[in-house]
Amino acid sequence: MMQSVVFSYLVPFPLLMILIAIAIAVVLYARYLGLRGWPFRMLAAGFVLLALANPSLRIEERQGLNDIVLIVVDETSSHGLAERVAQTDLVLNQLQERVANKDRDVEILRVKDGKKNAGTLIFTEIRQALSDIPANRLGGVFIISDGQVHEDFVGLPIDVPVHHIVIGEKRTFDRKLSVLNAPAFGIIGESVPMVLRVDDLDDEQNTQNQSARVYARVGSGRVIEFAVPIGEDTELRVNVGNAGQNIIEFWIDPLEGELTDQNNRSVVVLNGVRDRLRVLLVSGAPHPGGRVWRNLLKSDSSVDLVHFTILRPPSKQDGVPVSELSLIAFPTRELFMEKIDNFDLIIFDRYKRRGILPRSYLENIARYVRDGGAILVAAGPDFASANSIYRSPLQYVLPAAPTARVIEERYVPTVTDLGNRHRVTRGLPQQENWGAWLRQIEVIPDRGQTLMAGVDERALLTLDRVGAGRVALLASDHAWLWYRGYETGGPQQELLKRLSHWLMKEPELEEESITISVEGEKVNIRQYSLSEALEVAEVRAPDGAISVVNMEPSGPGEFTGTFISPEQGIFEIRSNGVQRVFAKGAANPLEFFDPRPSVDVLAPLVSATKGGQIWALDGLPSIREIRSGRIASGRNWMGVVKNNAYATLGVRQSPLFPPWLYLLLALGSAVLGWLREGRFERR
Repeated sequence: MMQSVVFSYLVPFPLLMILIAIAIAVVLYARYLGLRGWPFRMLAAGFVLLALANPSLRIEERQGLNDIVLIVVDETSSHGLAERVAQTDLVLNQLQERVANKDRDVEILRVKDGKKNAGTLIFTEIRQALSDIPANRLGGVFIISDGQVHEDFVGLPIDVPVHHIVIGEKRTFDRKLSVLNAPAFGIIGESVPMVLRVDDLDDEQNTQNQSARVYARVGSGRVIEFAVPIGEDTELRVNVGNAGQNIIEFWIDPLEGELTDQNNRSVVVLNGVRDRLRVLLVSGAPHPGGRVWRNLLKSDSSVDLVHFTILRPPSKQDGVPVSELSLIAFPTRELFMEKIDNFDLIIFDRYKRRGILPRSYLENIARYVRDGGAILVAAGPDFASANSIYRSPLQYVLPAAPTARVIEERYVPTVTDLGNRHRVTRGLPQQENWGAWLRQIEVIPDRGQTLMAGVDERALLTLDRVGAGRVALLASDHAWLWYRGYETGGPQQELLKRLSHWLMKEPELEEESITISVEGEKVNIRQYSLSEALEVAEVRAPDGAISVVNMEPSGPGEFTGTFISPEQGIFEIRSNGVQRVFAKGAANPLEFFDPRPSVDVLAPLVSATKGGQIWALDGLPSIREIRSGRIASGRNWMGVVKNNAYATLGVRQSPLFPPWLYLLLALGSAVLGWLREGRFERR
């Protein structure tokens, strides 16, 4: 209970001040005139003015409030290293026991990793927590952390001591790999620069003149090893191999005794884009489908088309004078020998051997395929003849051999069971309404994958991988019927688009591939495979832990699985011979930029609030109550402010004196003054 005197003025305060001034002037003037009753005049005026001031007795019923001590616990990724979690739990339990009592409450704030690789945002979390804590009750803030904070404390609204209890070993060693500069895009076939750096985070070891072994791998390709000087920026160039995502992984070997190996790996996602698609179309005798191929390719503005067609072979003797023939020689040697590697795709449309392309040229085309090139053969009747290009060095790269039989009958192309699982032909639209073709070349596949069938389930479309290159054989020259809308037509443009993109190794058409989508802590795995069933996918987490994910069929050639992981960093998935590396959260987490415990980052805040810093390994200090503004730490002790905060439960207010008493006192004083100056004076 708290009592106090308050005034509830009966007249405006300025008017009351004027009346007081007038009363004082009158009393002083009376004394100047020598009137003996001036003290009683003063008392009478005082009682009247006091009545106008209306003093009241105010009684408050108060309830004391406990002070609040905020304990901030760092639970970010870097805080999970070594024995920090166990050390934090021990410190938190001991601190709660020492801080909490009947006059103090404890609130615990747990800080997680910041979104979008923002790191440890302790000050942001404290600022939000303080908005819910009354400032007159906050007694202090204790931060249990390794000291790695990735923001500035400027503007933090806090005027109580902030203490830092440092978690971790006082001296640690760590080696980290950083990708300092990497472009987001690159032209396919060209190299792009990247800058790497390896740093040894150890104040007591000088390794600046040494080097570290760095390993690199693009996708699931071979591993490349090279040396990088420690503490120096190193530039290297990486070739952009294919369109879409090129996942480039760098890593270094972990060192014995280093703090963590989670910053020993880095992933760069480089998107490959094609400058121009260079296609060489080699046509035989003119036919209705030839113009379809040309129109289809020319309609794409990203395609540079070179069309090599034979209108008059050398063996033709028609009596045309030489003067009427073109004298411009077609650059066959330049195209098929010197610059063949500049083409992304070569299409043979009903081409047969006529002596135009010597055997050495065809051998070079076969070499081009094995080295990573791509060819598409649209076979016509000539493919079944003695002059077939199969009867050349190309037979070593083609996936099927002709039987010399040409089937001339109506049939509707169908997708095979394997084709329903292959991404080139899987899900082609309106299969039940496809129009018919009228010719098929009988071939016998000896390797590769048959995705479409024709007459009596004979192979119609066969794909194969040869060395580093790819080959497609379409055993008919009647695909143009779909383009012309014969009967109901068909998806010729979609089929040829997918086919050409597969030949050029577009990732979205790979028959054996894994795609990843991340939703918070949930990771969705989608795998495309020609297998009818998959067992499990093996997942390697950033901390090295191995887990398995069941892959369930979700459609022909498609399997899905899901796993939950709160970790951020680089994950690796292996399933059915396919390997995929991806980054969950940030590829290079800020949390592991320097995971060593530190007192430097929080020291300015601790000093500004007169708090203290100790290492948890040195033991927890005692807790003392202090007054606001005093030094809040010393040898083996830390202080919290005693605020004496309270809540008002109720207020009662009553006049200090009854009104009649003011009247009686004022009249009495006036009478005494009159008697003193009048009646007593005459005596």
